[in-house]
Amino acid sequence: MLASSLLLLFAITVEIGATAVLPRAEGFTDPGWSAIVLGGYGLSIWLLAIVVRDMPVSVAYAVWSGVGTAAVAGIGYAFLGESMTWVKALSLLLIVLGVVGVNLTSVGA
Repeated sequence: MLASSLLLLFAITVEIGATAVLPRAEGFTDPGWSAIVLGGYGLSIWLLAIVVRDMPVSVAYAVWSGVGTAAVAGIGYAFLGESMTWVKALSLLLIVLGVVGVNLTSVGA
């Protein structure tokens, strides 16, 4: 299970990177950045598919999407000039709490 968790962490990292550079793809009109984005998403999904061999898909996907969403929102705020309101921050906190809840209820499942 440790190997699956590490692969999931890597899949999340790749997905976050691909999403963070998505604006540079300019609507997929820039071939170089578009290739990086598509390659990153492809690698991330492939790794996720490997992870779900050993981990319940509900847990893997909740962690992958929840952590990815929160991280990309943080990157958007810190580096891409996006806004962060209290409603957005609270919503992200609820996503993270939901991921924690899914993990806690899946222990031993």
